[in-house]
Amino acid sequence: MALHFKTLPTELDPEQVKDYLYELQQRSQTPSQSYFKHTVYGLRFLLKTEGLPYNFLHLPAIPKVNKLPVILSREEIWRMLQTAELLKHKLLIGLIYGCGLRCMEVRNIELQHLDFDRKMLHIVQGKGQKDRYVPLSEHLIRGLKTFIKVENPVQYLFNGNQNRNIEEIDQPGSDRPDFDSRYSQRGVQWVIKTISKKAGITKVVHTHTLRHSFATHLLEDGVSIIMVQKLLGHERIESTMEYLHVCQLSDQKPHSPLDTIFTLYSKNGNPK
Repeated sequence: MALHFKTLPTELDPEQVKDYLYELQQRSQTPSQSYFKHTVYGLRFLLKTEGLPYNFLHLPAIPKVNKLPVILSREEIWRMLQTAELLKHKLLIGLIYGCGLRCMEVRNIELQHLDFDRKMLHIVQGKGQKDRYVPLSEHLIRGLKTFIKVENPVQYLFNGNQNRNIEEIDQPGSDRPDFDSRYSQRGVQWVIKTISKKAGITKVVHTHTLRHSFATHLLEDGVSIIMVQKLLGHERIESTMEYLHVCQLSDQKPHSPLDTIFTLYSKNGNPK
């Protein structure tokens, strides 16, 4: 905008700014609607830096787009669990879905956070620097014990692959993920995306898709939205209700929805 008018945006007349933004909105291809939004955001930041109010340039409001979250069916979750060949990958899917974890939270799991006796997982310093407990499925506990015995992790449950195995790479030629002692964020995302495609799921699946599915399936099982809010670690109930539309209140004891998956699709209650 400064190059176009050859002056600082704060020295422009509000009508000039309005006309410029209008032209951006009317362009069908380049720049995109996203470019228009970021132009407004940039101007807001400029005004904030200069200590000026938004109405100084009569900046338009950017309406929030309410998109419904992608939810996987229980059958799709089961297909992902069956498609995953490595126990490590099965556990990643099982923990993210079965405990409603964020990507960061599954990467941060330490051995001391696992309470097999009480069947609980202690999530330490999740989003907002808050702790919470979530139920652990019996099927997860069985797999976790086997994984720990074989892999013998010291601190973190999932460690990064220092040899940069193919599972850690998104696409050939793309940037490799950075490694620390934990499993990389890109590595976790790669696992979820790759296995969902191998399972024949046409939906766009991210790690957070499993978390959305966790919450929705619990509501469908009759767990109250207040309990789901606590399990998700949401500070405000509105955050939970934004993407959860089945609010069948119940006093049912909270459980891991992974147990329901195994009950529905496993013949003997054990993973195949």
